[in-house]
Amino acid sequence: MRTLIKNGHIVTAVDSYTADLLVDGETIVMIGKDLSAVVGTVDKTIDATGKLVIPGGIDPHTHMDLPFGGTASADDFETGTRAAAFGGTTTIIDFAVQYKGQALNEALDVWFAKAQGKAVADYGFHMICTDLPDERLPELKALIDQGVSSFKLFMAYPGVFLVDDGTIFKAMTAAGEHGGLICMHAENGVVIDVLVKRALAAGYTAPKYHALTRPTKAEAEGVHRAIAIAEMANSPVYIVHLSCHDALKEVQHARDLGLPAFAETCPQYLLLDYSYYEKEGFEGAKYVMTPPLRDRENQEQLWKGLRSNDLQVISTDHCPFCMKEQKELGRDDFSKIPNGGPGVENRMSLIYHHGVNAGRINLNRFVELTSTAAAKIFGLFPRKGTIAVGSDADIVIFDPNREQTISAATHHMRVDYSAYEGWTVKGVTEIVLSRGNVIVENGEWKGKAGAGRFVKRGTFA
Repeated sequence: MRTLIKNGHIVTAVDSYTADLLVDGETIVMIGKDLSAVVGTVDKTIDATGKLVIPGGIDPHTHMDLPFGGTASADDFETGTRAAAFGGTTTIIDFAVQYKGQALNEALDVWFAKAQGKAVADYGFHMICTDLPDERLPELKALIDQGVSSFKLFMAYPGVFLVDDGTIFKAMTAAGEHGGLICMHAENGVVIDVLVKRALAAGYTAPKYHALTRPTKAEAEGVHRAIAIAEMANSPVYIVHLSCHDALKEVQHARDLGLPAFAETCPQYLLLDYSYYEKEGFEGAKYVMTPPLRDRENQEQLWKGLRSNDLQVISTDHCPFCMKEQKELGRDDFSKIPNGGPGVENRMSLIYHHGVNAGRINLNRFVELTSTAAAKIFGLFPRKGTIAVGSDADIVIFDPNREQTISAATHHMRVDYSAYEGWTVKGVTEIVLSRGNVIVENGEWKGKAGAGRFVKRGTFA
């Protein structure tokens, strides 16, 4: 399949220019002016006049088909990657979970079974580690050699995911020695657990107490501790879903010292705030996620962190649970509300509208935050994350002038609400190519289940 994309405005993290682009098979093979005169016969021509041509988005933080809180996230790898594609994301990195007693490869096999035959776009895995005695540490290197080069450890959820500081130190040391990267869920989960028990004992059961029992200082302390342990282990560290200024200051301080500390934030922390928990009835449950939404004054500080590169990536932490039958599990006890929300489909348009259109970031930074930086940090670049000869033809034709109203009635995520219901965004994905195959075109689905491939990732550089 040879596809010629004509007259588009190509934007990468460093370039911005108008040109034609030729795709042959799965790869970008030529970029230049007036290519139709030199390329010969093509199977498909796309006129991108007036449109942006950008690399497919990379979301390095999703949870498809994740068991949690007595249920499982509503999107599986088919529905979740299809929704991602409609929004302009062509690669996800999901989290496989190792449970107590499991070998890491055994855990990985479970997630391969979830994805294979279902994913419609490409995917990679991080490994969540919950059981790492000394004899299991060599398994980290084995996974790195297989292209699973990042690992997530938790300072939260005692009795489920939480690991102690000694385990974190040993994992960081082992991963760092072999080019791996530790991703940290950084909160003081032990203190939070006490706060939750006290709130419930006092009869505080409403969704807002999920936020009120997870203060910003608990996140900041976790981030400080994670970075300190990484420094002792001589290892880089990546902080996931950073939500507040208190935590950001810890990352900024570390980076000012020249430490290899990296962090992501998510659209919900840039655009939503604590007031959503004060909605009438049980509506606040829609926004129960960890970390929780913060007070509004944190938002502009996070945008500043994105502009200054103290935050490198915008992911989604996509982990949807339907209100009916799932979020309702915690109607009488906020601690039983499944933690997570939908977002993988809306990320690109939300960040374009509230970032580029609002003058907070420029076009190059938009591409960097939604694609290129994740590709570089997680060992996918330059195969993915850019528009260049030799790169995978993961390409998005993005209409900067088209408007769209976000709604659960029209989105493709398998969840019965939208966190951004009724919001209008200007800047919408129009056509999506995944490795040269058109999978979304003008709102129509052209892809197929199982077409997505596991992407073996390189080491951290």
